[in-house]
Amino acid sequence: MTVIFYVPRDSGALALGADKVARFLQAEIDTRNLDARIVRNGSRGMYWLEPMVEVDTPNGRIAYGPVKASDVAALLDNGMAEGGVHPLWLGLTDHHPFLAKQTRLTFARCGITDPVSLEDYRAHDGLKGLENALKLTPAEIVAQVTESGLRGRGGAGFPTGIKWKTVLETTGSQKYIVCNADEGDSGTFADRMIMEGDPFVLIEGMTIAGIAVGATKGYIYTRSEYPHAIAVMNEALQIAREGGVLGPSVLGSAYAFDIEVRVGAGAYVCGEETALLESLEGRRGIVRAKPPLPAHKGLFGKPTVINNVISLASVPVILDKGAPFYKDFGMGRSRGTIPLQIAGNVKYGGLFEAAFGLTLGEIVDDIGGGTATGRPVKAVQVGGPLGAYFPRELFDTPFDYEAFAAKDGLIGHAGLVVFDDSVDMLKQARFAMEFCAIESCGKCTPCRIGSTRGVEVVDRLSANIEPDKQIEVLTDLCNTMKFGSLCALGGFTPYPVMSALTHFPEDFRPAPIAVAAE
Repeated sequence: MTVIFYVPRDSGALALGADKVARFLQAEIDTRNLDARIVRNGSRGMYWLEPMVEVDTPNGRIAYGPVKASDVAALLDNGMAEGGVHPLWLGLTDHHPFLAKQTRLTFARCGITDPVSLEDYRAHDGLKGLENALKLTPAEIVAQVTESGLRGRGGAGFPTGIKWKTVLETTGSQKYIVCNADEGDSGTFADRMIMEGDPFVLIEGMTIAGIAVGATKGYIYTRSEYPHAIAVMNEALQIAREGGVLGPSVLGSAYAFDIEVRVGAGAYVCGEETALLESLEGRRGIVRAKPPLPAHKGLFGKPTVINNVISLASVPVILDKGAPFYKDFGMGRSRGTIPLQIAGNVKYGGLFEAAFGLTLGEIVDDIGGGTATGRPVKAVQVGGPLGAYFPRELFDTPFDYEAFAAKDGLIGHAGLVVFDDSVDMLKQARFAMEFCAIESCGKCTPCRIGSTRGVEVVDRLSANIEPDKQIEVLTDLCNTMKFGSLCALGGFTPYPVMSALTHFPEDFRPAPIAVAAE
């Protein structure tokens, strides 16, 4: 029987040498004349163990990691082909504590299947959601998504079903589905993992969305910094066309739908939906004023659904298992699961999909294992560079949209960046303002000018020049940006600044410079 080895093609694994491991493994297979082949899968999301090599055995998949190319020969000598024990042996992959505690719905196949095998996708319950959707009317599909409680996973948390219903009920000669894959937040990688590890689930989700609202064309807008994701998505799209999933007759139905990948230059503001549309239409990415909403007048002036990768990739499981199944997970108005991306100064960095409701402390301490340095955790930034900094005193906050909003925070794309007690929060506040100044599209004054003035104010604070006055000015400036900016870039920049100031005031009072006695 042919032995199957799995070596990830995920960007995170590639950065740690997965390609070299795969080359060495193939060379050893050839030299030893083994009846074996290598599948380049996605990552399971345990990045501290990458490159993680797996082997199929009668008892299940056995994992080894982190594997270097120089380890390959010794692993095979120790019976890796049969799941043999070695110092890098991790046991059954699914039994690893990091994976065993998860509830993988959106990421159910990521790291398990061959990302560009439609046959493998079907064998792991792929296309069941689309097949069920084809048995329903568009309004019934929208009702299922609405009932599930799915909300936008890109940051705003807007109910997906309401957005779809608006586009369905808006007349237009052409409608579009736009996938926002412009994943620019620090500490986030869920979108990339899906595109590289399970691209067909995104294709399936977008196709269901198209059928639901009457759209025949979809676009995946991603960034040039994601070359591997772009390559995998394009390969998967061609396979989907050849397999009848995309094209003039979706799975032999009367519905037509096709998808293209479009690549942006990496402007952070293009993660904002209207700036994304401007870029997609070939113009500079500048935020549009609303109304009109994209649902009424979006891409090329036509009704458009704009959803994040994870939002769309969550749709197939809802249509497969039903809205009540999905809605059964979570808490309050935050239903389903959320892919937590744990990064920064953390022992076990990676992707952890779980139902809403875990506390921040459980995520950082129990799942993430605390800091990589072993020093105490000082702060966790949740929601990307525009997210608030949470101190340990707020670690009892459950991961829920409303719970975070009540603590002046936001979930965003569910990225968590951990900092130990060596971090200077004044410098982090300056970074937030500087980031906004650099990335601002320049359309509105509060963002364009406010962020620049913000850097100057923080610099004066750092120099201990009239600190009380600077803090007053900084607070007022943040208030102006929050309520006066045209989009979330300027509007949310006050979150990291004010949370740093509120929870870590000692860092905003630099010690006066000592003057030597004469």
